[in-house]
Amino acid sequence: MLSEDFANFNRRKEPRRPAKGKVRLVPHGMALIEGHLVDVAASGFRARHSCQALTSGQEVSFARRGARGRARVMWTRIAGDTVESGFLVLPWDER
Repeated sequence: MLSEDFANFNRRKEPRRPAKGKVRLVPHGMALIEGHLVDVAASGFRARHSCQALTSGQEVSFARRGARGRARVMWTRIAGDTVESGFLVLPWDER
């Protein structure tokens, strides 16, 4: 597992910074999900939450201290009761 994490780290194109605080996620057609930030980068963020139903490709609205907008779920990892997802921030749509 450690070697897989290291390989993923090497593929990252931008630095990530540890982050703290709450993030609110609202997937289309689903209820509000409260989560906690793990880290942030220029183009996305990673959060821990309890929603095992989030899957790659889903779009969510998000709000966290200092930022809000839309993001796409890039991956979700489930380990017991802990769920962690990576999100790519999408351009804001004024619809």
